[in-house]
Amino acid sequence: MKKANNDKDTIYTDKTIFKNISHEKFIEHIINGMQDWVRVIDIDDNIIYINRAMSKALKGSFIGEKCYKALGRDKPCKNCTSRKAVFKGVTQIKEEIIQNKTFSVMSSPIKDDNGKVIAVVEVLRDISSLKELHKKIIDQNKKLKNELYMARKLQESLLPKDFSSDAVKYSYVYKPCEALGGDFLDIFEIDSDNIGLYIADVSGHGLLASMLTIFIRASINKNQKSPSAVLKQLFKEYNKTFNGNTEKYITVFYAIINTKDKTITYSNAGHNVAPILFNTYTGRFDLLRMPGIPISNWVENPDYQEKQITYEKNERLFLYSDGIIELKNSQNKQYGEERLLDILLKDTSPPESTLNKIMEDVSRFTRLSDFKKICDDITMILVEF
Repeated sequence: MKKANNDKDTIYTDKTIFKNISHEKFIEHIINGMQDWVRVIDIDDNIIYINRAMSKALKGSFIGEKCYKALGRDKPCKNCTSRKAVFKGVTQIKEEIIQNKTFSVMSSPIKDDNGKVIAVVEVLRDISSLKELHKKIIDQNKKLKNELYMARKLQESLLPKDFSSDAVKYSYVYKPCEALGGDFLDIFEIDSDNIGLYIADVSGHGLLASMLTIFIRASINKNQKSPSAVLKQLFKEYNKTFNGNTEKYITVFYAIINTKDKTITYSNAGHNVAPILFNTYTGRFDLLRMPGIPISNWVENPDYQEKQITYEKNERLFLYSDGIIELKNSQNKQYGEERLLDILLKDTSPPESTLNKIMEDVSRFTRLSDFKKICDDITMILVEF
């Protein structure tokens, strides 16, 4: 490295290959090697320098001419960044259409030793291809948003809406953290004495996860009265359909409510939060824990077990995914099961009101009124017998 003194400035250069060229010519060679257009304009809008790329593109040197005339115009541009650079003394940026192309124009003031602006250097870069690419990305994003909107509407249309029973009341919350959720739930009639109920959580989020929730809805055997058999069949159908071509897995808790015998028979495929059977009047509750392999390609022949528990009139069954209990506040503290259970055991209002109170408490805890900002789906269903 060698130092080249230029008035008060010290410029570091390695001029080994330019040893016979003056410092001024050295700088000019650099600027002329640029593909960007470069020109210098005095404070009266006259061109006092133009580089080779710009001169060649505009077919002329235009030294001494007004800056706007070099662009084929009869008067100054409406948004003249060079004049703004002179007036404000700082770099100005804009976009300009020249020869049917879009240029990014950066105008930077040149100052003397006293800080007075004496000229402006303009660097014009052709960004036409970037603008076209940007437009294509925007158009593609609009198309994708429309498709995601339709996919979400399809997913929401599959949630339980028409099911009703004299034996139970129910309400649910379904809030995906993205446009499409990886959680799903359903409640339906199997026959006059039996009601099917499940909650599922697909690993990850987005389009593939949502498509797997639709797969669950279509593949669940709504005639089978053994929960473990339903999960076994779902496992086989999953591996038959995807044949190991996805790393996604699905956790499912499946229960069958027999309203005649007042029993709940249940089985679990890896769902990591235990549903709660509880009585708000006595404070008694049972966690319906059950191990099980998720619906996946991890093993060849999973063994799903099932258990049975009885319920009494006015008791409630609460199913949920881990999205709600893993929510964190600004102190990095999780919402947790205890806070959730505290509301469930104290609130005797109808299921819909209870779930609303839970969501209000979550909002206070996280200080989030917009649940689109959460990092996981919130899904829960409350059934009252």
